[in-house]
Amino acid sequence: MMKYWVVFCWISLACNDGVAQHDSTYFNSYENELTTRFYFSQKYTTFRFNDETNDVLLRYVPNTTLNMGVGATYKWATLNLAYGFGFLNPDEHKGETKYLDLQAHIYGRMFLINLLGQFYNGFFLRNEELRDADGTYYLRPDIKVREVGASVQYMLNHKRFSYRAGFLQNEWQKKSAGTLLLGWQLIWGKGQADSTIVPSAISQIPSDAQTQQITFIETGPSVGYAYTLVIKKNFFIMASGTMILSFGSNVIEDTERNRSSSFIPNFSFKTFAGWNSKQWAISLTWTNETVTVSSNANNQTFSLNTGNLRLNFVRRFKIKDIPIENIHL
Repeated sequence: MMKYWVVFCWISLACNDGVAQHDSTYFNSYENELTTRFYFSQKYTTFRFNDETNDVLLRYVPNTTLNMGVGATYKWATLNLAYGFGFLNPDEHKGETKYLDLQAHIYGRMFLINLLGQFYNGFFLRNEELRDADGTYYLRPDIKVREVGASVQYMLNHKRFSYRAGFLQNEWQKKSAGTLLLGWQLIWGKGQADSTIVPSAISQIPSDAQTQQITFIETGPSVGYAYTLVIKKNFFIMASGTMILSFGSNVIEDTERNRSSSFIPNFSFKTFAGWNSKQWAISLTWTNETVTVSSNANNQTFSLNTGNLRLNFVRRFKIKDIPIENIHL
């Protein structure tokens, strides 16, 4: 079965807050050096459906690729290039997913900015009882998911805490520190299918309550906390959690078109762990954003989980500035 291989490239403009002063006893900055990386990356956007009344819980998953790539960071710019090579992605009877997944996580000194633009066509269901005799999962090539959004967070203790140490690897957190996070999020999304979302083989939902499309928009303030534990100066573990107090409006279409509004919290989680030094670094990072949409009419809940799991191998190089007066034409 043919797969849709993805080549992705993104440039992170980490604001202009990099000039903000920091406490060098807590972390070192290597912005003036070239930070190069070799990495593996797995992006995903999963579509979850829960009907409490009829006891139905489904988790649709896209068949995304494990990508291998290279990248570099210098001053305010980051460039990453990766490709889903065939030897990393054997056919596991999960169908075909065509997708464009744009995730930009901009780690400034004071601000953290997340940008999402995701367009997925084709999912499969992990339920073992629905697999074919040859091992093929229950496939839904007709399911489409769209999600576009942005969030910004301000780090109150930015002089002692560094997100860049794990995610961009151009800084080195040498002492444990934490920070309170305050921000705002705006998300628009849409999920749709040519037929009902719940397979007829396991559906206990009446036909007049079968959902085929949902569109939503949510926004609200966020509050969170992040902390990095440094062990023997070189080893580090960081975890951060954020709750978004979202108010949203959604339109759910089955045999009728129903609009409702709800207040429901969303959650964002980031973590990294690894080893850091003056020239070398290794880090494992994971980001996950959850957006939940509730239908008051049918007691149904939809949620989108968006994330990225990455393993980075890093080497930093010093760059010597060339004086302009030494350049001869």
